[in-house]
Amino acid sequence: MGLPAAKLHVDEFLKWENQQPTRSELHRGEIFAMVGVRRIHGKVSLKVARSLSDQLEGSPCEVYTESLKVQVAKDTIFYPDVFVTCDETDLQTDMIFTAPTVIVEILSESTQAYDRGLKFAAYRQIAALKEYLLIDPDNRVVELYRRGADGLFTLHDFTGLAQISLTSIACELSASSLFDGLPLPPV
Repeated sequence: MGLPAAKLHVDEFLKWENQQPTRSELHRGEIFAMVGVRRIHGKVSLKVARSLSDQLEGSPCEVYTESLKVQVAKDTIFYPDVFVTCDETDLQTDMIFTAPTVIVEILSESTQAYDRGLKFAAYRQIAALKEYLLIDPDNRVVELYRRGADGLFTLHDFTGLAQISLTSIACELSASSLFDGLPLPPV
């Protein structure tokens, strides 16, 4: 089945996407096909999810990966690489989450501008979102945007540091563990 010509509402998108062999994101009623990920992306995503899941064991929060949807607005649905939700309603849903506390995107050359720009602007609409973590495994860059008491997001650059602190969920990620076994960044 091909792409619909008109802009879609979330319900129409979900009905359409459930019939597709591949995943797509919806932004402002428009469909964007998801591209496949590289091995390095998959490895880092899995390491983040595993570490957070281990640390959150027994807590009221759960970790999910790229196969689950986050509805950002009435006409926008994304598939974050990794996200954590502590919201009771989210913890009861089967398919669409609406209140993640932390979202993690693993950057690539093809997605970096999208993840830093349009996607981050959309994610900021989520009232429950406290931290947005961007990891560039090719260059070993780690940037965390944390929402302050004023509602604004501030950049915390963890590039080159040993530990990445996610204060909203009281977790830490080891940078060396995230990048272990990956090719060294270009000089």
